[in-house]
Amino acid sequence: MVMTELNFLPTTSDRFTTTSPSPSFSSHSLLPFTHRRTRQSNHRPVSVRMEQSRPRNRKDKIVVILGATGAGKSRLSVDLATRFPSEIINSDKIQVYEGLEITTNQITIPDRRGVPHHLLGYLPSEDGELTAGDFRVDASNAVSDIVSRKKLPIIAGGSNSFVHALLAERFDPKIDPFSSSSICRDLRYDSCFIWVDVSEPVLFEYLLKRVDEMMGSGMFEELSGFYDPVKASRARFGIRKAIGVPEFDVYFKMYPPEKDIKWDSGRRAAYDKAVGDIKENTLRLARRQVWKIEKLREAGWDIKRVDATASFRAVMMSSSSSREWREIWEEQVLEPSVKIVNRLLVED
Repeated sequence: MVMTELNFLPTTSDRFTTTSPSPSFSSHSLLPFTHRRTRQSNHRPVSVRMEQSRPRNRKDKIVVILGATGAGKSRLSVDLATRFPSEIINSDKIQVYEGLEITTNQITIPDRRGVPHHLLGYLPSEDGELTAGDFRVDASNAVSDIVSRKKLPIIAGGSNSFVHALLAERFDPKIDPFSSSSICRDLRYDSCFIWVDVSEPVLFEYLLKRVDEMMGSGMFEELSGFYDPVKASRARFGIRKAIGVPEFDVYFKMYPPEKDIKWDSGRRAAYDKAVGDIKENTLRLARRQVWKIEKLREAGWDIKRVDATASFRAVMMSSSSSREWREIWEEQVLEPSVKIVNRLLVED
């Protein structure tokens, strides 16, 4: 079974075949960095009562989807956005940059299903680095814009430091809240948190296979075109911190990009070393992301966990059908998440 059938990660083949225009942000968008493109939507969200006016002291409502890399955050955010009048705000600190769509696992246009995505691939890759403080400003603007149009903001991404920066009532950009035990319990928004969790052995098996699929779907060629021997030797910032870039910079330093590659034993060993390092660093990232989510929980954030393990097991079993894992996903992940969001919306 092809791993992209799971559709928890972008279908990489779509990157080379789709000609559809990217869904845009609203023409009313207040974001200075937003690319405005023609929006095409083939779905009609279920109507949900959103208050037409609210007292000034009432906090805006938002949904925050948390989880390790590859756990299904993007899929769940789109699933929810097709059931509620919503727009999605990316909170992945690497996916805010343009380029390297395969390497950074940006959700493809077909997988967005017409749902507007904000702060996704909106910054030129060489424009320095977006800090947590910068994200707080840009994401706050996005939330205000979405709410002003009576829609529900859904925050989805793996950078928990960005999530904390956006939500914390008290925020100090000079302090790492996770290393200093200074996570703020007081939040700026009326938030519901959904943690898409997968047991570590199952998730790790999936992530290892996902790296192999990415390499077979154009990641090596993408990194080859991105390689710059001068910039590779400098301090890393922004998209150059993406897993895959530093690992293959080492490879390309020994074997510069070329059209006709002759795979001798030395080149193959260097390639395998880079892929192995990507896998190791991906698993390390997943562990750290889960650790941060647990720290947020310990600090008092009311994070609801939904278990996606069974759906992952199903998709990785060669005997399982696409219909089978989708039914498991809807029953064990999507339906509980819909109930969580509904509770948020009916609260005064």
